[in-house]
Amino acid sequence: MSLSDDFAPTPAPAPPAGHNLLADKVVLVTAAAGTGIGMATAQRCLDEGAEVVVSDAHERRCAETAEQLTAHAGRRVLGVPCDVTKEDDVQRLFDAVTTAHGRIDVAVNNAGLGGQVPIVDMTDDQWNLVLDVTLNGTFRCTRAAMSRMIPAGRGVIVNNASVLGWRAQPGQAHYAAAKAGVMALTRCAAAEAAPQGIRINAVAPSLAEHPFLNRVISDEDLALLRSRELFHRGAEVWEVASVIAFLASDYSTYLSGEIISVSSQHA
Repeated sequence: MSLSDDFAPTPAPAPPAGHNLLADKVVLVTAAAGTGIGMATAQRCLDEGAEVVVSDAHERRCAETAEQLTAHAGRRVLGVPCDVTKEDDVQRLFDAVTTAHGRIDVAVNNAGLGGQVPIVDMTDDQWNLVLDVTLNGTFRCTRAAMSRMIPAGRGVIVNNASVLGWRAQPGQAHYAAAKAGVMALTRCAAAEAAPQGIRINAVAPSLAEHPFLNRVISDEDLALLRSRELFHRGAEVWEVASVIAFLASDYSTYLSGEIISVSSQHA
């Protein structure tokens, strides 16, 4: 059986119920405000029994997200504003987690920034901003998490990469370079952290659907990207979040230094 261009998209299934995969764990999710992977990950971790702290660079949206998640879970979710391009903000965030909960078991480094700019039109500022948020921000948060997990002799870090770290896409040089860097950072950090009992992995989504996706990708390009997926649709953000929860859980204790592609691409 072959797929044709007019193959109807396979509908997304309903999100699964929680199974306490993260019971008694303290989880931090960065860039969790809004409707993207971060918010979905925070909700999935709550559904799996975790205590959750969320952060975002936008203070008002961070507070609103924490309120929404608190109402969803029936227990307090702490929201801490954090700009991952600022080391002082990152340190305050991780200190806030340990002050509130006494420890940090899982750090999900989700902050990232993209855009659509051809290389010949890309300014240094555009390049540097995407690299600073997406790669340097992940580095700062990984370093902060490791420095607190090493004394405890345990912990899990999950970074958000992208299939563009492997695959070329016009107009995405800065984002692809940053995500390739996140992949390399993940592997090197995992090698350093393994003797300390810490696991570090990353997810690499191909196309995750959310309401604001077409702010950075045109409708025409979105249609093309969807056509390349076996299901002829992008992943729902909760489908990416479920893989993150798996990597954060004790069901993945032998996985470290791995980049898990959350994708159904066939081209």
